[in-house]
Amino acid sequence: MANTAYTIEERGARNSLDYRVYFKDASGNAISPWHDIPLFADQAKKIYNMVVEIPRWTNAKMEIATAEPLNPIKQDVKKGALRYVRNPFPHKGYIWNYGAFPQTWEDPSHIDPATNAKGDNDPIDVLEIGQRVAARGDVLQVKILGTIALIDEGETDWKVITINVADPLAEQLNDIEDVEKFMPGFLRATVEWFKIYKIPDGKPANEFAFNGEAKNREFAEKVVEETANFWKALHAKSPNDSGLDVKNLSAGNANSIKAEDVKPILEGKPLSSTVAAQPIADQSAIDKWYYIKL
Repeated sequence: MANTAYTIEERGARNSLDYRVYFKDASGNAISPWHDIPLFADQAKKIYNMVVEIPRWTNAKMEIATAEPLNPIKQDVKKGALRYVRNPFPHKGYIWNYGAFPQTWEDPSHIDPATNAKGDNDPIDVLEIGQRVAARGDVLQVKILGTIALIDEGETDWKVITINVADPLAEQLNDIEDVEKFMPGFLRATVEWFKIYKIPDGKPANEFAFNGEAKNREFAEKVVEETANFWKALHAKSPNDSGLDVKNLSAGNANSIKAEDVKPILEGKPLSSTVAAQPIADQSAIDKWYYIKL
């Protein structure tokens, strides 16, 4: 189920360094998807809002721009080039709808006792494993099933496993063991994907906490709660020296800004529908399968 209170506005040429996806609330005000969208869609029922950065089967490595005003979604860049994940056989692009929980933050100064590694300075990552291929910028209502933890260059990189509450399997999937019961092989494929997806780019296989074992729903909910508390602490700091942009429209927040103050942020950025998309460089390398031997 998508949260229809939010819409997106794409600006800049698609497949370019300038491309951004901005978010708006029901009143048409530009907002931050990281700071203005609440973590919970229904806290009593433990239903969360998930911001979709990367739809399933796609290769462009999109992410919330945590250091930019309004925190739009943009494509990650390395050495001046847009980043795409390769297709490690038999997978095609990302194998879930991939995104983040708003109002969470993995504190890079905190050493997680469960992983013995610090946070990665981003909102916590979310995998939505339902049947629908989401759209970039969707805000989905999901429930948590469990989590796995990558150790990426010495940092804890939690991947929270969720299901869209509107998915046909949502009623049967309530904890991590249900995933193997109703979607046999999916957890194994998830760990395999994260282990090997960087190898075509010349990097070593990724490592995991807990030997790649997925932790259950209760464990995952506690991890998310902790990152929500880190986010609150981030906003409480004054001045903020994190290098992150925490300005938002939320009433009563010390970092609040007025709706009229965000208009200059969008000025000079053409709507994506009015400019031609850029051709993707080396499309053949993005489309091909890479056969990996560990």
